Amino acid sequence: MAAETTEFELVSPEKLLMSKAAEMVVVPGTEGDFGALPRHAPMMTAVRPGVIDVYQGGKVEDRIFVAGGFAEVNETRITVLAEEAIPLNELTMETAQNRLSAAEKELAGAASDYARKDAERHVAIARAMVAALG
Repeated sequence: MAAETTEFELVSPEKLLMSKAAEMVVVPGTEGDFGALPRHAPMMTAVRPGVIDVYQGGKVEDRIFVAGGFAEVNETRITVLAEEAIPLNELTMETAQNRLSAAEKELAGAASDYARKDAERHVAIARAMVAALG
């Protein structure tokens, strides 16, 4: 008997990045990671920087780093609106560490509260990217 699936859509500001059937999708929510399965209770939540795991055939088929965003889950669909999304297999540790260095320099040079908050967000995203690869 075939496993029941739910539709998963990953959307960035530029375009629809992924649309596929999945057995389960694990999303890094702000309150912790959560797994969304078919017939999940409806919910909306913020997404923190981290990795989305898309399961098919009882194993992880896709891993995507997201910089944050929002997720909407209902009985038939999981939609993640991501600020930025990059397949994990397209990232390198060098890229992540360079991004972290740049974000830390941005934070050190922040001249206003707004600039500091923005730089802190960039540092958090870069740290999550390094952690995802480590």
